[in-house]
Amino acid sequence: MYYLPQPPYFLVVAGLFIGLTCGLAFEATLKSEIHGMLKKPMDQMLKGSALQLPFFGICVGICVFLSAGLEIFLFDRWLSYAISLPMTIFIAALVWIQLESLLKQLKQGGSKAIDLDAFY
Repeated sequence: MYYLPQPPYFLVVAGLFIGLTCGLAFEATLKSEIHGMLKKPMDQMLKGSALQLPFFGICVGICVFLSAGLEIFLFDRWLSYAISLPMTIFIAALVWIQLESLLKQLKQGGSKAIDLDAFY
């Protein structure tokens, strides 16, 4: 008899829940620590901050969500994690670099430096 494994619907919901709750924690932590970060030197703005744990939680939730989605529609479990893990690491690195750049602009020019609606 051939056994078909059940799709990981629970992992899709769990990954989405982890990503959303850690995202809310990341937002609250960023709002509460933005004033303290702006007083630090430029090279130490995000090093050792409390933002790293919620950001890591977001990355774990996104990786689980992506891999479960790939497993439902296309691949085996090991292949779906092999695809989603490097993709999550790459996107997380890009987002972290962009966040550092945005905080540097905020420190140098204030809130007007990051105003996206202003056309000069």
